[in-house]
This record gives sequence, structure tokens and C-alpha cells, in this order.
Amino acid sequence: EICGAIKASFIDTRVVLEPAGALAAAGLKKYAEKTGISGQTLVAVTSGANMDFDRLRFVSERADTSESLIAIWIPEKPGSFLRLYECIYPRNVTEFSYRISGDPASIFLSFQASCTEDRKDVLERLTQSGFRPLDLSSSDLAKTHGRHLVGGRAPASLTMDEALFQFEFPETPGALLRFLNNLPQDLNVSLFHYRSHGADVARVLVAFQVPAKARPQLREYLEWLASKGFKWQEETSNDIYDRFLLEPVVDTHKPRKPPPITFY
Repeated sequence: EICGAIKASFIDTRVVLEPAGALAAAGLKKYAEKTGISGQTLVAVTSGANMDFDRLRFVSERADTSESLIAIWIPEKPGSFLRLYECIYPRNVTEFSYRISGDPASIFLSFQASCTEDRKDVLERLTQSGFRPLDLSSSDLAKTHGRHLVGGRAPASLTMDEALFQFEFPETPGALLRFLNNLPQDLNVSLFHYRSHGADVARVLVAFQVPAKARPQLREYLEWLASKGFKWQEETSNDIYDRFLLEPVVDTHKPRKPPPITFY
């Protein structure tokens, strides 16, 4: 709430308050919400600008009080991502992290709700659709550490036909839905990482399970994305992929990671 007050004060006055100075503004807002007071003038005395530039990252991660953080189980099969997103749309999804590990799949996700009731409506809709959401909005462990540790190495048996791609597209309403809605039905997503940073361009890391017969479909999909303004780059050969996202291969006669599947 204090971080939210720092953001609100900046939006109103273009002044960055220190946390102690923003405490009064946060308390005033809380008082007004709790009592329902109206038609009166309330004054919060703020002081100080003892704010380090490096601390702004901490503040910005916690300033969006409309952001709801959840963990959710979904079936490990093509189309599940789209069904999940349709339960949340048209609300903004601000974070989406997943790595294949077995069935069901565990997703780490955050979205922006307009109010408490709107947030409850989304959670109820997810439950009614057969998903199992776990509310993490009050979990400091999830916000501070968990969101950065989601995923890890996938079993080698699930990554033999995997290909890793990085995509860029305009950060506009519905862009993520269009991206998911046009995924070829035969391709299973085995990794997905997206985080909104308030920039004009969104960057998404995605891995697909691509058997040989599905490669033409993937290439057609990549061409379609390029025609719609999406940029892509295959990252299957990237050392980060092999070092942090793939299970170590003990048998040295087997390739450590799948070969790239695009040739242009």
C-alpha cells in the first residue's frame, strides 16, 4: 500500500516520495476506503525524498495494487493456455510463467483486476472452468522469490523435439490473446515466460514441442506472426537454454539439447 501511494503521488504531482513520506498518503487512502467518507477535505502531510534510484525497482514491483498473483493447475495438453487466458480476458495479464514437468501443468500468473469484486469474479470463473487457482496476492515469498524461480529444468524425455523462441510484439490490449489464439493446434507449448514492464514492446520466451511432421505448421505460424508485426528469433542454440532449462544428459553420445529447427 505504501508503494501504491508512492506511485499515486508520482502520477498526481510527478514527485517521488520516500516510503516514510508516502505512509501518510497510504494511511489517508486506507482511512477513506474503510470509513466511506465523502464530501470532506482530507490532508496528508508528506515529507522527504530519501529515495535511492535502485530502490525504485522494489517499489514498481509492488506499486500496482490492482495486480493479483495466482498459481494455477491446468491440463498438460494443447489449447489449455488459451482456455485459461479466455477466463481472464479482457483484463491485462501482467505475468505468465510455466515450464513443462508433467500433467497437470503448474502456472504462475498475475493479472490486473479493477476492484476486489472483479478479482473474486475471475477466481470463481477459473474454478468453474475446472482450473484450480491458488491466491498468492498476500504471499511475500511468492512476490520476492517465487516468481523468479518458477520453471527450472524439464525432463529430457519431454524436450527431445523442443524448440525455443523469443518473440517481440506491441504491448497492446489483445496482443497476447491473438498470439495464443493462432497457435497451431498440433503444437504443445512446453515453456512460456512473459512479464509486463510497462514498455511499448512485449518480449515473450516460448518453447514448443515440434515433432518432425509439425515443422511446416510451425514455419507457417512464424510467417503469419511476422506479417502481423511480431518479431521472432530461435534460441534453441542459446547456452542459457541448455544450462538452466534442460535436464543434464549423462549419456555423452546423445545431444545435450535439440538442434535448431529453423533455417532462415
